[in-house]
Parts: sequence; structure tokens; C-alpha cells
Amino acid sequence: MPKPINVRVTTMDAELEFAIQPNTTGKQLFDQVVKTIGLREVWYFGLQYVDSKGYQTWLKLDKKVSSQDVKKENPLQFKFRAKFFPEDVSDELIQDITQKLFFLQVKESILSDEVYCPPETAVLLGSYAVQAKFGDFSKENHKTGYLTSDRLLPQRVLEQHKLSREQWEERIQVWHEEHRGMLKEDAMLEYLKIAQDLEMYGVNYFEIKNKKGTDLWLGEDALGVNIYEKEDKLTPKIGFPWSEIRNISFNDKKFIIKPIDKKAPDFVFYAPRLRINKRILQLCMGNHELYMRRRKPDTIEVQQMKAQAREEKHQRQMERAQLVNEKKKRETIEKEKEQMEREKRELQMRLQQFEEKTMKAERDLQEQMRRAIQLEDERRKAEQEAARLEAERQAALLAKEELARQAEDQIKSQEQLAAELAEYTAKIALLEESKKRKEEEADQWQHRAREAQEDLVRTREELHMVMTAPPPPPPPVYENMEENEMEDVEETNSTYSAELQYEDIDDHRKEEDRITEAEKNERVQKQLMALSSELAQARDDSKKTHNDLIHTENVRVGRDKYKTLRQIRQGNTKQRIDEFEAL
Repeated sequence: MPKPINVRVTTMDAELEFAIQPNTTGKQLFDQVVKTIGLREVWYFGLQYVDSKGYQTWLKLDKKVSSQDVKKENPLQFKFRAKFFPEDVSDELIQDITQKLFFLQVKESILSDEVYCPPETAVLLGSYAVQAKFGDFSKENHKTGYLTSDRLLPQRVLEQHKLSREQWEERIQVWHEEHRGMLKEDAMLEYLKIAQDLEMYGVNYFEIKNKKGTDLWLGEDALGVNIYEKEDKLTPKIGFPWSEIRNISFNDKKFIIKPIDKKAPDFVFYAPRLRINKRILQLCMGNHELYMRRRKPDTIEVQQMKAQAREEKHQRQMERAQLVNEKKKRETIEKEKEQMEREKRELQMRLQQFEEKTMKAERDLQEQMRRAIQLEDERRKAEQEAARLEAERQAALLAKEELARQAEDQIKSQEQLAAELAEYTAKIALLEESKKRKEEEADQWQHRAREAQEDLVRTREELHMVMTAPPPPPPPVYENMEENEMEDVEETNSTYSAELQYEDIDDHRKEEDRITEAEKNERVQKQLMALSSELAQARDDSKKTHNDLIHTENVRVGRDKYKTLRQIRQGNTKQRIDEFEAL
């Protein structure tokens, strides 16, 4: 029995290992991969490998894996990657897995600077990538430094601005918070909707020469074939939509594109190697097929996939709405619990205050009773003193009378009697004055005793009211609430020709009417403007790259990807081919 061949396939987020037979074809391996990851939109994808000469090559699906020039190692290494790109991700990508694979591949292309991205757009895209990974920002779950282990921006952007890693993270966190309520899948789609407007998005570049021998770039993408000057991969100079091309062929290093307009000459260029022309032809055929397919009614399979995707999206939205609703209910219950806890604490505080008032009233009552007893003692002493003084006064009167009688009975000298009489008269006056003072003091003590008695009565009434007031109601008790290649030529062949279908399509150049996401989405426009203004203060212009300068000039003259597309397709096919030959 033949010995199995070990194969490792690396997708953008996983490593898959298979044991295949020596007669296993590329399509059988490809089908095994897409089945494993649950992918149905297979027409965008392919298996990529490094051949024995070190070139990146796409696995031919109609040939045996073992017969192809895969670098000999164990296991054999393949990358599962997008080979073709959609024109508009929001209209074409159906499955979540397709969207995720494109998101991860495009993000990697931007971070590695394979696709140029201006700084402000890179920061905004970084915030969507964070939302796609973490979901909604939460102070409890996303502490300072939660982005430390993530690649957020291209190294070029980091080096062009005088900002520390922490300052970059702070800025991205602010924009992460802006995306609250956005599903992770929606964040990936928003990322792709902005990224697809980048000039280098989805473009395969090949070095070519025209008949004059001028070094140029050929750029192939979902919309057609564009020609770039050697020093500028951002701004194409001439463009040919797929709908203008009827035949493509090559003969060794010479590549020929025949336009539908038979009055126009052939579009001829030269590649440095036959291998490159073979790859150009593969990509032309694949992109042309998808371009034409998009302009025809959907197949039954695609209609079913879209219907299923809509249903799944609706189900997710329903589940999201239910989760949000349950979260709101939990928050409401938590708030009610907090309110009840506050009310309970307030009632406990009031009860404690009542108890403190009661204790104070009792202390005051005891103090007033003590004062009342003291006042009563002092009043009694004053009365006793007054009685004593009265008795002394009576005794003095009796003595006076006695002296008077003795004066009658005895004959004394007028001076002596007068002196004694004056003495007793003065003493009587002093005693009467002292008695009067004591009577006034007694009246004062009696008045103060009455006031103390009245205070005592009022204190007893207040204490009685406090003691008889109904206790605060107990807080209510809550229960716990939970909650995919096309056929290629043989390596020995140096000539190949393919006829391209161009009939029975609707609105074949609709892409020329497109505008960028920033132009049609005011929110994105404002975010990019705010970021551009914020980053300008920290930018080191001396570190601008060649692409930065080209982008800045394009922005200055009001040029973007789709405006440029309309411009480079102006005039008839012959005029544009003549322009290419003149470069």
C-alpha cells in the first residue's frame, strides 16, 4: 500500500494537518480543506506553496499534489489564501467564515505594508480590528495595557509619529469605545468596507515592459487591468475593464490582450519570465470569470447561501437583541437592588438617629429631673430661711413690745431707752429687708421649679411620641435573578490562448459609479478627519515614504481610487492602448 503524504495547510487563523495519498489531486485536497473549515464561497480561494526555486505558486487543482513542484519537506506546506477579491465586500461576501478569512488576510497585508494605508485610516482600521477581537469596550474587562500584545499599526506609521506605544493604545482605545454595540462580524465588515477603498487592495502587481521597453507595472484586480508607472503603485495611468477584453494569450514572454473593439490594436506587453505570463493568464481568467458572474443573476446555490446567511444574520440579531434586552433587565434589577439597598441604609440610619434621639431625650429627662429636685431642695431651704427670719422678726417685735412695757414699768433714762429703741428699730428694718430678699429668692426658685416641671412634662411627651412612632418598613426581599483553481497550461508549453466571455451581462461598468466608504458614510468621514488632525501634531514629516508623498499629492488634487478609475478609462480602447505604447 502506498505510503501517505503528510500535508500541513495554514489558514489565516488555524493550522490543519492531513494525510493524503500519492494520487490525491489538488482539488481533492482543496475540497478537504474547505469542508473542514465549513467554507462554501470557494471561488475566491486557492492553495499556495513555495516551489523548489523559491517562488510562491498556486496549487493546480486538476493535477496530483505529488506531481507538482512543491518544496520537499515533511509535512508539505501550503497556505490557504484568497486568490481573487470581491468588488464590494458588503454585497458579495456571504458567509461569516469567508468574511473572517478576508478580514485576517487584508489586515495582515496592511500591517506588513504590502498594501499601503495612510496613518489616519490605519488607526481607524486598528480600532475596528480591536472591536472584532474584543467586542464592546468595558472598563472592567479591558484594563490599561489590554492591547499590548496586539499588532495594531504598520511599522511605518509607528515610526512616522512621535508617540509612545501607550499613547497609540490610548488613541485606539478611544476609537474602540466609539464602536460600542457593534457585533464582531459587523466590525470585520466595516474594516473591509474601508480597506477595499485603498488603492493597492486586491491588486496583483507584475513587472512588464511595453514595446518601447519602458519599465512599468501591470496591476490586475477584480475590476480589470491597469498600467502603473514604475515609481507609483498607487495611481494607475491607464485602465481596461474586464468587459473590454475578449481574448488573452501569451507566447513565451510576450503577452497579448485582444480588446472587444476590433478597431483597436492588440494590447501587447512583455514579462521577464514565462512563469510570470502563466500566472498573469491564470489571474486574468479567474478575475474575468468572477467579474462576469457578478453581472449576471445569482445561481441557485448563491441564492440559497444568501438566504441562509440572511436567516443566520437575522437569528444573530434576534439573539443580540435578546441579550441586550436581558442585559437591560439585569441592569434594571441591579439598579432597583441598589436603590433598595440605599433605602435600607437610609432607613437604618434614620432608625439609628431615632435611637440616638431617644437616648438623648432620656438623658435630658434625667438631667431635668435632677435639676428639678435640686431646685425643689433650694426652694425648700429658701422657705425655711424665710420662716426662720419671720420667727426672728416676731421675736424682735416681742422684744420691742417687752421693752416698751418695761419702759412703762421702769423709769429709765430717755437716752438709754431711745438708744435701745433705735437699735431694735434698725435691727427690725434689717430683718424685714433680709426677709424681703429671701421671699424674692423663694419666688424665683419657685418660678424656676415650675419651668423645670414644664420642661419635664414636654420631654416626657416627646419621649412618648418617639417610643410610640411606627418602625421603618423592612426593605423588600428580591429573589436571585440569573441570567478555492482553474486549469493551467503544462510547464513545457510556452504558448496559450483563452477566449473570454463578454455577452449577456448587466451594467458591466457599474464600478465607475462607485464612491469611497468615507465619501458615502459621514461618520467614517468625520472619524478620518478627526484622526488626521490629531496625528498631524505628532507627525515627523522627515520620515514620510515615497508612497506617503504620492498619497498626499493625490489627496491634495482630490483624487481617490474610483475617481482615478473613471479618469484612466476615459476615451476609447484604441486611445488608451496608444497611450500605453507611448509611455
